[in-house]
Amino acid sequence: MPDTAFWKVKPLSELNKQEWESLCDECGKCCVLKLEDVDTSFIHYTDVGCRLLDCNTARCRDYDNRKQQVPDCVILTPDNLHQLGWMPASCAYRLIHEGQDLPDWHPLITGDPDSTRKAGKSLAGRLFTEQEVDEEALGNHLTDWDQL
Repeated sequence: MPDTAFWKVKPLSELNKQEWESLCDECGKCCVLKLEDVDTSFIHYTDVGCRLLDCNTARCRDYDNRKQQVPDCVILTPDNLHQLGWMPASCAYRLIHEGQDLPDWHPLITGDPDSTRKAGKSLAGRLFTEQEVDEEALGNHLTDWDQL
């Protein structure tokens, strides 16, 4: 990939909508339910997808209306990335925000929109739906997705 790749030369705040959206590798990690340890503020990921997440594809079923459907859904913007320490370590938005480059399996690097899944980095087919899991049992579903 040439060094003129848009994510290397433009600040996140200057990306157009298409560039911004293309940074998402569609892994689904940001769309799993998370539990915060009240004593340490550590965020624990679960293997339970948000009710809008298609657990077979790791894609939102109503992306354009997700905030209306799930009021606590966080819409990523260049202005709030610094507040989102819970974003997965492999997240392109987080990586670029922290001055790092995209992983070699990212679709913008490979040119293959399915490269996240092929590299084993997608949660597609690895999740329970929110409807399948009782909220009281979420602690039994803790998973370290950053190990993928």
